[in-house]
Amino acid sequence: MIEIERKFLVKSDEFKSQAFAQNKIAQGYLSSLPERTVRIRIKGNKGFITIKGIGQQGGMSRFEWENEIPLDEAQQLLTLCEKGKIEKTRFEIKSGNHVFEVDEFYGENEGLVMAEIELQSETDLFEKPDWLGQEVTNDERYYNAYLSKNPFKDWKK
Repeated sequence: MIEIERKFLVKSDEFKSQAFAQNKIAQGYLSSLPERTVRIRIKGNKGFITIKGIGQQGGMSRFEWENEIPLDEAQQLLTLCEKGKIEKTRFEIKSGNHVFEVDEFYGENEGLVMAEIELQSETDLFEKPDWLGQEVTNDERYYNAYLSKNPFKDWKK
């Protein structure tokens, strides 16, 4: 139940031609407190509830629990979420033995494109595609919960 991930900005849209899957995602937060975020997500035609704990030093590891819930329940719970929904398309790209998830944001976060990779340990090595840019793992501005309250368009001019 510990999630280990690294986050990066994306330099080009070259990743799109390498994607083996893509899904529209809409999500909101029942709680966006850093100590415990509670997220409701609709990915494609499936609903999910996720609880995340506060990140460890460096922001790479934290507790994460996720369960699939019925789509209609996810849609209802989204209406109860805090102000600031996240809208994005997620592209999945294989790179060596790993999969990068690249999120292209819309709405209030239009223009932000970010890649994440989940690892087995904080010291795992992985191949870095040419389109991968600056690492932002420990920069909380790039957490979705932060983006829901402080949209990219307001701080990245």
